[in-house]
Parts: sequence; structure tokens; C-alpha cells
Amino acid sequence: MQKLMNSPESYVQDMVEGIIAAHSDQIALLDGDFRIIVRAKKPENPKVGIVTAGGSGHLPLFLGYVGEGLIDGCAVGDVFASPSSEKMASMIRACDSGKGVLLLYGNYTGDILNFRMAADEVEFDEIEIVEIIGRDDCASAPAEKAGTRRGVAGLIFGYKIAGAAAEAGYSLAQVAAVTERAFSGLRTMGVAMSPCVVPTVGKPTFSIEGGKIELGMGIHGEAGIEVADMLTADEVATLIFDRINAELKLAADDKVTVMVNGLGATPLDEQYIVYRKVAMLLGELDVEIVMPHIGEFATSMEMSGLSISIMKLDEELEKLLKAPAKSPFYTTDNM
Repeated sequence: MQKLMNSPESYVQDMVEGIIAAHSDQIALLDGDFRIIVRAKKPENPKVGIVTAGGSGHLPLFLGYVGEGLIDGCAVGDVFASPSSEKMASMIRACDSGKGVLLLYGNYTGDILNFRMAADEVEFDEIEIVEIIGRDDCASAPAEKAGTRRGVAGLIFGYKIAGAAAEAGYSLAQVAAVTERAFSGLRTMGVAMSPCVVPTVGKPTFSIEGGKIELGMGIHGEAGIEVADMLTADEVATLIFDRINAELKLAADDKVTVMVNGLGATPLDEQYIVYRKVAMLLGELDVEIVMPHIGEFATSMEMSGLSISIMKLDEELEKLLKAPAKSPFYTTDNM
């Protein structure tokens, strides 16, 4: 294992402290705790708090979206591991301004258990809580079991919609409703061509033969739906698009936003080659693309591969998507 680190044990803390050192004008540690990231300056007016949590190793997911027009706090776990319920509870309290708090996170067992324990704990503080679990990975379960699907890169669109709604003064119930509507029209699927190495483990999380590609693999190396011979970029884009559109059923005059997300080791050049084909396929259906996202938004250490997310838009969702947002890793102006 060759990684630029000081030790496997200090990997997460060193990474977080580096991010804080670079972006202390925007984000801060809560009471000096590297496990809890919050906005450096609280919003001027009380608003619904938006919080998330998850394991490290997916940068900029999760902590990279703490910022204006996005989320207010993030509890940080070890690589591919959930943070504790105690850290989550402290974060929720810090992000409550009296308007309630939305818990917005991925569909993973550890995060669910710990967030629900945290919610029970802050109930004594009379903080109103609503939970939304991201479930956009359409390769991880069939449509009739959509509630069991994993939350992957599409979470970023959830953060964007919820964060903009909260900044606009929506109530907790209204923020939750519009975020749920966003997820109902959001699907993601990914592919992988090589594994990653968790620092404390020191060996690859899985193996893929040379000349092969795994379709539908999860961001922790969860098994996909098929291992196939290597495909061209156009073939990958078409395969994923067809899988997503089988559920979204896009038609002329629909509007969508698209994310092509690198998993850590896929060059931006290749991501744009894939986006080119997705744009062509949508153009053939006379579907308009709004504010495409191409880059690394939810990685898996140094895994080679990418995912494609497509979200249907209505007038309100488009407005919220375009609303100003700024964090160390995401600004609306760059989209």
C-alpha cells in the first residue's frame, strides 16, 4: 500500500485538519472536535437546519457540502464507517436554530441506527426532527424494493435542494416535502474498473480482472449486478442511461439535471466523454439539461470508475437547483 499519509490511524483526523486549515473562512470544527464539521458563520436568520453524516473516504461527500445554501453540519466517521450517535446528536443540537432539523443521509445500516439513536437523544431538547434517507442507486435493488436502495452521488442533489429550500425560509415540513419530491425523480448507477485500499486495512477492497468492468458496484465496493468485458465510454453511458430511463420514462420537453461523478481515479477527460453521450441520448428525446455536474462529487478513495445521476426537474426544483450555494468543494457558479 502506497498512500501519502502519516499513519492509518491518523488518516481521517489529518485530512479533516487539512481541510479546516485551507477553508477556515467557511467551515469549522465544533468545539475543536475533528468529527463534527459546521458552518464557520451561522446563518443570519433562523432557518431549518440540514445535517448529514457518513464515513470518510468519499470526499467531497459528506463534509464537503457544509456551506451556504447547502447543509449546516456533518458528523465524520472513519473510512467507510459511520460516526457515533453521540457525535451526530452534538451536531444536530449545534445546527438547530429553533426551526427544526432535517437529517439527510445515505441508506446504510450504521448511519440509520446511529442517526435514529441521536434523534431519540435530542428529543429531550425539544428539537423537531425529520429524516430523509437517500436511495438513488437503482442498481442496488429493483424498483419494487426502491426503499432498500443505497444512497450514492445523488445525495448531492438532495443537499442542494434541501439547502436552498431552507435558505429560502421553507418550514421543516416544506423542506422535507420538496426534498422527497427531488428524490422521487432521481436515479443513479455506477461502474467500477479497479478497487480502492482502506488505510487501516492495507489491501484492496475487492478485485476485478484486467479488461473487465463491474456494472452497478456501490461506493464501498458492494457487489454490482454484473461483471462484463470492458466497454467503450458510449456503451457505458448508454447502458446506464437505459437503466435509469426505464424508471424515469423521460419524454420531450422534460427538464433534467445530470451528474457524471468520478469515483476517485477517473480522469476528467473520460468523464466528459461519457457526459457527451448522455447529452446526445437526452437530446434525441428532446429533453433539456439544466446545470450539468461533471467532476468528483462522491468518490471511493482511489477507485477507478464513475456514476451517472439524472434528476427530473419541475419549476420549483429548477429554481432551487440554481439558487446560490457555496462550500469549500461546491459553488453554484462553477456548475
